[in-house]
Amino acid sequence: MNKENKIKYVEALGNLMGGIKKSYAGWGSDINDLDESAKNIKLKMIDEFNKNLDIRSGRKFDKIVTNGSVWGFVAKTNGVLKGIPYFVGDVFKAAGWRAPAKHVRGSIFSSETNWYSWTGPRYL
Repeated sequence: MNKENKIKYVEALGNLMGGIKKSYAGWGSDINDLDESAKNIKLKMIDEFNKNLDIRSGRKFDKIVTNGSVWGFVAKTNGVLKGIPYFVGDVFKAAGWRAPAKHVRGSIFSSETNWYSWTGPRYL
């Protein structure tokens, strides 16, 4: 991957991380409808979620981890997974801690966000 493409990849991955955080913050009750105690609890939960969202870099994929669980995998290179081709930026659900599931669920380069939520990439 050349320098320009690497910059686009890192920026798009950052946008995905921001989208995941935004999805979590928007989940549940509207924060403005909560009393002070519940609002503080929700803000603490959002902060905790954001602190525990992390990227672990591998050889072929970046693994997105949240609170000790795999959120999903992002392809760092073009390749083939279980006979199906994939491209840089393609996002996969996790089949387990170490491996992505078979089919692509979305791309970090897409402006759409309907293919994922804070819980992970959507099912097919």
